[in-house]
Amino acid sequence: MNMQNINEQADEYKSDLKQESEILLACQREKNIDSCFICDKTFECEKRKKYVESVYESMSQGQGGGFEF
Repeated sequence: MNMQNINEQADEYKSDLKQESEILLACQREKNIDSCFICDKTFECEKRKKYVESVYESMSQGQGGGFEF
């Protein structure tokens, strides 16, 4: 993989993380809360799961194994 592809992939992970972060923050604003842990759907929430996955992917740049939460 060349450097340009690596940079493009890193940009994609950053973009995904930003998008998932915005979705999560919008949900928190809608529910008038400042943390997912206040919400009664914390562990079933698909928005939160996608956000956590995007954080992990951003940190590992797609090189890590599975991630359980």
